[in-house]
This record gives sequence, C-alpha cells and structure tokens, in this order.
Amino acid sequence: MILSGNEIRSRLGGDIQISDFSEEQLNPNSYNLRLHDELLVYEEIVLDMRKPNRFRRVTIPAEGLVLQPNQMYLGRTVEYTETRNLVPMLEGRSSIGRLGMFVHVTAGFGDVGFCGYWTLEMIAIQPIRIYPGVQVCQIFYHTVEGEITEYQQGKYQRNSDIQPSLLFRELNDRDNRQQTLDFDDEQASETSD
Repeated sequence: MILSGNEIRSRLGGDIQISDFSEEQLNPNSYNLRLHDELLVYEEIVLDMRKPNRFRRVTIPAEGLVLQPNQMYLGRTVEYTETRNLVPMLEGRSSIGRLGMFVHVTAGFGDVGFCGYWTLEMIAIQPIRIYPGVQVCQIFYHTVEGEITEYQQGKYQRNSDIQPSLLFRELNDRDNRQQTLDFDDEQASETSD
C-alpha cells in the first residue's frame, strides 16, 4: 500500500523525516522534492564500471542552466530524508516529464532505512532550461510486509552530497574475494599433492 499525504504528515518525526518539510510540497499521496543548485557531469568519454570516473561540478545559476541531450547530469535533492519501516520511492513529476526530462533513470527504488539526499540521474530529450529549487520529483512510501532489515552500511547511506556511481567498490571487493578464494583453493591443492 502507498501512504496518503495525510499519513505522510502524521508519520513525520517517526518513520519519516524530511528536512525543511513544507505543507505546500505535500500531495495526496506523495511529497515533492526540490533540485539542489549543483550538478555533477562525467568527464570521461567512456564510463568504466570498474573505476571511479572523473567528473566536474556545475552550479545552476538563478537564471537557469540548459541541459543538453545525450548527456547525463547527476543532481540531488535539496531535502534530506530518512525512512524507517517503509520503502521510499522516487518518481519524476509529470510536469517535468512532459518537458522531456527524465529525473531518474533507474534509481527510483529506495531501501527501508535509507537516510540521505537523493541523487538524481537526469537526462533531457531535447535542450531544456532548469532552475535551482524547482520541485523536480516526488517521494512516496510503500508499506512493507515481513521482518524488516534496514539498509545501514550501504555505500550511499548517510550521504551529504551528490553521489556518482560507486559500483567499482562493489566489483573490486568481489574480485578481491574471488582472488582470495582462488588462492586458498590453489594452496589447498598444493598441500594435498
């Protein structure tokens, strides 16, 4: 089930925390989040999953910034959120989508226990001028059935800034574990010969 706007309000300070909550941003079953004034733009021509990729910071001025097609921009929400006992979900606002801008490519699904700013993976279908502070997306909450294990030690937990992909950490950890297993198997084989 999805929480109503009234239920979101009633759970503030408990299961739900939204920094600088404003009644004007509350909807019938979601809460609008605003775009911060900074973006990250990758500088690599080819992005590599196994390495940290270089990026540069861009400030969105008050007069706006034009996003170009075929370029991914990482932004973040102004609001910091914390969620307990619920699944937080993020979706672009329909008014933004109708201008040909995707606010999150694949990362709309949050984890129970997520605390932080939401990183937005933004892509424009055609050039579009964006502005800092615009209500760009909405958070909504699903109830959970079954025993809950909260997201606590994840690589994006309690972030304080826009988060570029940290997949390389996961892949490198997996490679290191596999090398250790291979080495242990090799040593066991040599001692049994």
